Amino acid sequence: MDAGDIARALTRIAHEIVERNKGVKDLALVGIRTGGVHLAHRLVKRIQSIEGAQIPIGELDITLYRDDLALRKNQPVLRKTSVPFDLADKVVVLVDDVLFTGRTIRAAMDGLMDFGRPGEIQLAVLVDRGHRQLPIKANYIGKNLPTSREEKIQVLLEEGGEDDRVVICKA
Repeated sequence: MDAGDIARALTRIAHEIVERNKGVKDLALVGIRTGGVHLAHRLVKRIQSIEGAQIPIGELDITLYRDDLALRKNQPVLRKTSVPFDLADKVVVLVDDVLFTGRTIRAAMDGLMDFGRPGEIQLAVLVDRGHRQLPIKANYIGKNLPTSREEKIQVLLEEGGEDDRVVICKA
């Protein structure tokens, strides 16, 4: 995907979120660190331009909720988490860059629950690459990119100092 493909996918996802939820009442977005945070901010801007309303946005670091912490050789690096709004009865759209095994999303849902009990959780991803290990499915997908397990998807964004693009690499 190039910058234009990413922009079009995010615009489509923004419209789908508004349509599915019949507007933005009680809607909030939470980006999963790191790529999901950048994409969530972009989606909020698009949704606000469509609906003309402010939407709460949060940022979630799932490091301590991962199920592979004991398997890692290095100490995890904790990053900022900020959910500056009440989740009660909100429709929370979790945003991530790539959906793979589903383990990151499971960890994100666990982390989100520590901030309250949303009315509903939906999932938006830029890329779904398949290979699920948990029964998790995205509500909004920018692009399905079937991959082999030996491949890796990299989402490179302006916010990270790169030109916007999605590339498939050999692992």
